[in-house]
Amino acid sequence: MPDPRSIEDRSDSTAADHEAAEAQRRQFLKKLGAGIFASLVGPAVAEGALAALAEEAKASPAFAALPAQSEDEDVVLRMMRDLERALAKPAAQRKWSMVIDLRKCVGCHACTVSCVAENKLPPGVVYRPVLEEEIGTYPNVTRRFTPRPCMQCEEPPCTPVCPVHATWMREDGIVEIDYDQCIGCRYCITACPYSARTFDAGHFYNDAAVENAPALVSAERARAYEEVEAHDYGKVWERKPHESPIGNVRKCHFCSHRLDKGLLPECVTGCVGHATFFGDRNDPESLVSELIASVHVMRLKEEMGTNPKVYYLI
Repeated sequence: MPDPRSIEDRSDSTAADHEAAEAQRRQFLKKLGAGIFASLVGPAVAEGALAALAEEAKASPAFAALPAQSEDEDVVLRMMRDLERALAKPAAQRKWSMVIDLRKCVGCHACTVSCVAENKLPPGVVYRPVLEEEIGTYPNVTRRFTPRPCMQCEEPPCTPVCPVHATWMREDGIVEIDYDQCIGCRYCITACPYSARTFDAGHFYNDAAVENAPALVSAERARAYEEVEAHDYGKVWERKPHESPIGNVRKCHFCSHRLDKGLLPECVTGCVGHATFFGDRNDPESLVSELIASVHVMRLKEEMGTNPKVYYLI
């Protein structure tokens, strides 16, 4: 019969080895996160950072017990390469499309938060909400999460109803809004079957803080962060009362200000589960083209005839 003390010693040794491996793994993942963050500054920086981290991963004993990693390129890097290839073409030859894998979405709302931060969105304005629904009958019940950006329809019902022609479709398929032209009538909000448009009523998150603690913080200091300029549609918008985009209708624009600089939409890079994919559907070699060809793909309200450019994998 084995000595219980030897079993205990082996158990302690195994636990110590496991803790050491976990510490090395956490350290590596911290560096990996820094590498992904570096991707925001451009493909060249991201490629170099992730390549270096991949070599470190192969030599790290912390990953010795994990399954062998695929030799395929990281999906974010691949989408950045797809983006670079698409931007080399004339705008009229691109068709920006998004694919969202509902099987991977966990409802963390990271895409919603990153979108708010990127586009400096005020209260009441949301470009990418995540819809939640309960499916099944007790005890066989589950939840499904559906991110819902603007569908960027091929036949957008929101554009023809605008009385001042403040919204239209770009050559690459993104539906834009001219804040200076928009009169805030909100006809387009009613016309959109996806509820993808919201109205900027000029609210600030810190209004309540200023009202409840006027002696502790001034209105100027409380609003300093919220008045940081936004860059919708590649223009600079300072958030000031009675000036655009306050009083206008706003919506998701696939982060067109980032696309024009060779960067992926913020919701794509901010998705913790890699559930959102983006690229040029007109490029047969792109990742989104492969995903759209799946038998598991569907689009919302296809019967409306809007032909949305956002696809879902189910």
